[in-house]
Amino acid sequence: MFQISLVTKKQIMRTSVHIQNLKCCGCENTIINRLSEMKNISDVEVNYEERTVTFDYHTNHDFETAKHLLSRIGYPIVGTENKLKTKAQSYLSCAVGRIKK
Repeated sequence: MFQISLVTKKQIMRTSVHIQNLKCCGCENTIINRLSEMKNISDVEVNYEERTVTFDYHTNHDFETAKHLLSRIGYPIVGTENKLKTKAQSYLSCAVGRIKK
């Protein structure tokens, strides 16, 4: 008798998004640290010159959650609303990133 088992391998997708309010290495550190803490988000890179964040994710939900986190910490995706509160949050996140280097 044969037993067949199916192993589903999660597909990993990679994306790069342009973000707002990226100012310095403190911002980069905060973004990398916070996104890297998320489940199903990995290989986070920030490119200051291009103002992009690149990362791997598993599902559309993971991607949407990462976008939401970026906005919450002050770095919304280009094309989305960038309120004064969000800009102020980016300065706080920047300062934390400089301290936690």
